[in-house]
Amino acid sequence: MYNLMHLFKSMSTLRTVFRHMAKDLKVRSDSQETVTCDPEDDSLKDFLIPDYVLLYGSEVKHPSRAPASPVVVFVNSRSGGQLGGELLISYQTLLNKNQVFDLNENAPDKVLHQLYFNIEKLKHDGDSLAPEIQKKLRIIVAGGDGTAGWILGVISDLNLAQPPPVATVPLGTGNNLPFAFGWGKKNPGTDLESVKMFLNLVKDAKEMKVDSWHVLMRMKVPGDAGACDPIPPLDLPHSLHAVHRDSKSDEDGYRTFRGGFWNYFSMGMDAQVSYGFHTERKLHPEKFKNQTSNQSAYAKLTCSQGWFWASLSHPSTWNIAQLAQVSILKKPGLWEPLNIPPTIRSIICLNLPSFSGGLNPWGMPSKRRLSGKEWTFPYVDDGFLEIVGFRNAWHGAVLYAPAGHGTRLAQARGIRFEFRKRATDHTFMRMDGEPWKQPLPKENDTVTIEISCSGQVSMLATGNHPSKSVNDPSTPRTPKDNECDSDDEEAVEDISEAQKKFGAANSFQLPEDFHISQVS
Repeated sequence: MYNLMHLFKSMSTLRTVFRHMAKDLKVRSDSQETVTCDPEDDSLKDFLIPDYVLLYGSEVKHPSRAPASPVVVFVNSRSGGQLGGELLISYQTLLNKNQVFDLNENAPDKVLHQLYFNIEKLKHDGDSLAPEIQKKLRIIVAGGDGTAGWILGVISDLNLAQPPPVATVPLGTGNNLPFAFGWGKKNPGTDLESVKMFLNLVKDAKEMKVDSWHVLMRMKVPGDAGACDPIPPLDLPHSLHAVHRDSKSDEDGYRTFRGGFWNYFSMGMDAQVSYGFHTERKLHPEKFKNQTSNQSAYAKLTCSQGWFWASLSHPSTWNIAQLAQVSILKKPGLWEPLNIPPTIRSIICLNLPSFSGGLNPWGMPSKRRLSGKEWTFPYVDDGFLEIVGFRNAWHGAVLYAPAGHGTRLAQARGIRFEFRKRATDHTFMRMDGEPWKQPLPKENDTVTIEISCSGQVSMLATGNHPSKSVNDPSTPRTPKDNECDSDDEEAVEDISEAQKKFGAANSFQLPEDFHISQVS
């Protein structure tokens, strides 16, 4: 009888959690009034790039005035159900069609290489508009976090002296990158008037530097893999690609992979749920037509995989401390072990204060805790990652509560995971929304993943955004008293047994055979 009463009580608690989550899943109606705009609207000239700059060899025709905010637009037409296609049409209607690109048809690296080649040629020939375009150019990316990460990687590979800043249109499921910089997390309006409003926001947005995080992974691969990239039968994301190094360290079947992220790297239960979601979406794309259905599917997967009952449904061998030895880089050249509580089943390395649909797992530590742990205020451009752990889905649901946060583990300039043979043969990982199933070592093999800061990119921010810059004089160096979380870090760990049982770089290049359908 006691167990039955306890179950009913726990189920009631679970329903309460779902109600809070449901509030976060609501989106505005897809029905929007169609507005007819005049493509010759004088205000649109601020964004137009003439053909002779975009198309090599075109007749030189200077506009009446230089654009104040010239843009190049990349749209993932497969993102957001039908929204991506609708948004593509709207941008092509308002702007020069040659400055708007469908990522299903145009590779962004080739587009940007050609654009900058044209600009340099025109500058060499003495054209007066080309340097103005180069100086003021802004990039708009419409898609999910994976699409935004793809474009950021391409821009990083260009190694430009003045890389263009990027604004992100939230067309994905989580939309963590757009939310972090004030562009929202709900799918946008696609009518002409909504697009004009977004363009004006882009024109007025401020530029922010954001750290780029380089991921280097070394692991043993199948002996018959050859020089393929990606390497079959590995299930790695396209943001990780094989690099060929003339080094003894890559002998005996070992290969090195390289990639990068700007928002987060995670491992464990959250990545497993994401992997299940992406796998199901590939198999049944017709079921994932809009943001609401996608987020609902996410919540159902969290339950069906047993993460609310993690201590009962998942073996302790999946816990992070038993999977890997983890070290952090506190100071340049100084690595030290990171002590991870044995109940932690998910670890998240954060660069931006936005995860899982705009939640902040790190939260806002009090002044006393910042001082006691020798932590600093979290910035997006300070060369530090915030490292957070979660025990189960109950623990993750705490983020929906005011001042909720995960178990803060460290702030570090880098992190290293070393995997040796364990009781399980795989785990799950995720970078900026792109998950994969990571093989773990067999016999005496090892898998090593090292993450370190590698340069910066430029993002565009608007409105009251959560991302803060260390170089912004208006950014507080310590939190205000009314903004702080409680200091009960240990209290988060000391939950009852009943609750536990119920479950409370230098390159980011993509391979040539990459296809946009594999990116959110």
